Amino acid sequence: MVTEVRASHILVPTEKLANKIMKKINAGKDFAQLAKKYSECPSGNNGGDLGFFSRGKMVPEFENAAFNMEIGQVSTPVKTQFGYHLIKVTAKR
Repeated sequence: MVTEVRASHILVPTEKLANKIMKKINAGKDFAQLAKKYSECPSGNNGGDLGFFSRGKMVPEFENAAFNMEIGQVSTPVKTQFGYHLIKVTAKR
């Protein structure tokens, strides 16, 4: 059973901007570089890396998306009270 997920994310204020960045990711642009450029979260400086986290550590919308994704997958925009996240799962354990 997966107890922890390692994920990176890009946090932006609007769904429109999240979708614009998603198009860049789908075109092959580097997720970490896009996080450094666009993310409003301090983790953007680290390419969006949030490290490993267990259930109960993130807001439910973010957590549900991250725990239901495959390694290497990038989510569609996930809305939380903080804004819109593009989430990339990088590891599970």
